[in-house]
Amino acid sequence: VPAGLFDREEVDGVERVISGSFSAAESNPAGIMDLFLAIQTGMVESAGLIFLVLFAGGMFEVIEKTGAIKAGILSTISNMRGKEFLLIAVITTLFAVGGAVGALANSVIPFVAIGVVLARALKLDAIVAVAITFNAAFIGFAAGFLNPYTVGIAHNIAEIPLFSGMTFRIISFVVLISITIWYTWRYCKTIMNDPSRSLMGVLEADDEDPELTADFTTRHKLILTWTALALAFFVLAVVLFEWTTDHMAAFFIIIGLVAGIIGGMNYNTLTLTFLEGCKKLVYGALIIGVARAVLVVMENTNILDTFVNSLSAPLELFPPVLTAIGMFIINSIFNLFIPSGSGQAAIMMPIQVPLADMIGINRQISVLAFQFGDGLSNAIYPTSGPLICLLYTSDAADDSLRV
Repeated sequence: VPAGLFDREEVDGVERVISGSFSAAESNPAGIMDLFLAIQTGMVESAGLIFLVLFAGGMFEVIEKTGAIKAGILSTISNMRGKEFLLIAVITTLFAVGGAVGALANSVIPFVAIGVVLARALKLDAIVAVAITFNAAFIGFAAGFLNPYTVGIAHNIAEIPLFSGMTFRIISFVVLISITIWYTWRYCKTIMNDPSRSLMGVLEADDEDPELTADFTTRHKLILTWTALALAFFVLAVVLFEWTTDHMAAFFIIIGLVAGIIGGMNYNTLTLTFLEGCKKLVYGALIIGVARAVLVVMENTNILDTFVNSLSAPLELFPPVLTAIGMFIINSIFNLFIPSGSGQAAIMMPIQVPLADMIGINRQISVLAFQFGDGLSNAIYPTSGPLICLLYTSDAADDSLRV
């Protein structure tokens, strides 16, 4: 790949590529040692984002271990018996909100049993169980109006205010979840009217299943209330105090600490639980550093701008709307090979940001193209670990409940 560089200028504190300034540069090939040094450099340069992901995992693990999330969902189910549509709509929305704030991404897998229990009680099938848990969570994840793993990282790389443009993402969330609820309920009604039309066969019903009951304690309510208020305050702090991803990582520690104290955890249990949550996201966190290493190599060898220039030439022939859609399609395809939202952000955003600048597309649009391309394709790709695991788990959960 021939080396080349763009001239850059600083506008309002943000570095931008000057369109049409691309020129050949001296080649600087990378040796074997350079490749491994790039991994170390990538980890160091991505340290802030890596710890953001780890601390988010720790926080959500503490909240989940208190039982507040499960108790809240099961309490909702218990209080809405006999109101099938409202029940489906509320449970789907709860899981979608969890996905939108990053609480239920990979961690949605254990909750599939709740979906199976609910589907059994309503005489539905395992497809519904997956739809109201996994599908809802990842539709929310795609909209991600407060998602630290995708939007937070992408905004950091794009050098735009953290979680800016939230109004549009909230509108997108409402539209996406409304379609999801309508489509799921349409399938549910088909099975209710004629069980033989189920694509998998309805689950054996048990209207008095004890798994549908929950003791939703005052502590559980306080934990969920504290978490909601804390996240709302963070959004306000981003606007008023210009908080960044570093503040968010620190704030996650505070949220987890207070939630654990409310939940009655002693300091040993709280610490070990937080670390357990961090451990679960080590893979995703390190992927950010490895993905950054790819960019380190491309920057050191002076070929990153060559790729951007090659992509910009044909895209400049199309209207901005079609270019944005093209970015969405590219991200959707790319997600098949790197099914990690944070890792994909670390690779794609440094390429898409200068590309957007040259073509005249707002950087927010480039973030949305990545966000939707990554999020929506998670629901169908066989390389998505959570999807494959959840499909297996839904079948295993049904078998265990039968026993």
